[in-house]
Amino acid sequence: MGPDLRLYIAGHRGLVGQALLRHARALGASNLILRTHSEADLTSTEHVQRLFREERPDVVIIAAAKVGGIAANMADPVSFLVDNLKMQNNVLEACQEFGVRKTVFLGSSCIYPRAAQQPIREDAFMHGPLEPTNESYAVAKIAGVRLAQALHEQHGLDVICPMPTNIYGLGDHYGLDRAHVLSALVHRFCVAADEGLNLVTLWGTGTARREFLFADDLADATFFLLDHMTSPELINVGTGEDISIRELAELIAEMVGYRGAIEWDHLRPDGMPRKLLDVSKIHALGWHHRTSLREGIAAVIEDFRTTMRQRSASGVARP
Repeated sequence: MGPDLRLYIAGHRGLVGQALLRHARALGASNLILRTHSEADLTSTEHVQRLFREERPDVVIIAAAKVGGIAANMADPVSFLVDNLKMQNNVLEACQEFGVRKTVFLGSSCIYPRAAQQPIREDAFMHGPLEPTNESYAVAKIAGVRLAQALHEQHGLDVICPMPTNIYGLGDHYGLDRAHVLSALVHRFCVAADEGLNLVTLWGTGTARREFLFADDLADATFFLLDHMTSPELINVGTGEDISIRELAELIAEMVGYRGAIEWDHLRPDGMPRKLLDVSKIHALGWHHRTSLREGIAAVIEDFRTTMRQRSASGVARP
């Protein structure tokens, strides 16, 4: 990332966007284009067109998205579909129209079928029904992949489409109404340990298995792929390792010092039974993750406790 290269990170305040920004600056990028939602609403074609017309970015990384866990997806499927479609369509089309040199469309492992063979290879894409609990978000991401590929095929847009596994890390949403599973578990068990609770009730059976990638590792992979990939075909980004939600809950409970009981509400959904990516393709290019799950969880626990201390000091209610 040379100092003169104009890099636009769409969604730089989100979990992944913050990690991308940290990594870009570590690589020496200084000509950064950053806009908050109030400065450029990406669901507005007019706002996106004005941004690209004024800034003329050389490289664009699309990390902006409406995201959330199972509860958020089930409660608001319309906006998870419509808002994500608007954002990605506007930005991808602007990348083509304004001659962006390189574009990254960050997808999601939820694009793959619920019953895909494990670990999931890239060629499982569009070969079966989706997981119903996050179908709207998945459909939006699928449409984004196909638009990116169509823009490449029809207009020559230089775009890559990494498909990350479940991402966690610093600066995540910790509010239980929209948090993903790992950050929600950190929240639940930190509070339970601090308040001396004897019981924590969690959704599902705990048998579902998930793969988790630290956000800063995804940022590292993204810039690696910018240098090593030119095709818009899918490429999975993950660790190649998974863990059951029950094992994850027990690990987080142990790390925060919670000693009470854990109860599972079997009436609540588990989501996809297993979601583990085949990462042989990115490994063959030479990229591997660096952060172990325990190291990443320790960083998230400290981030959550720091966030809560700051909120308490400023009189803001806990999320």
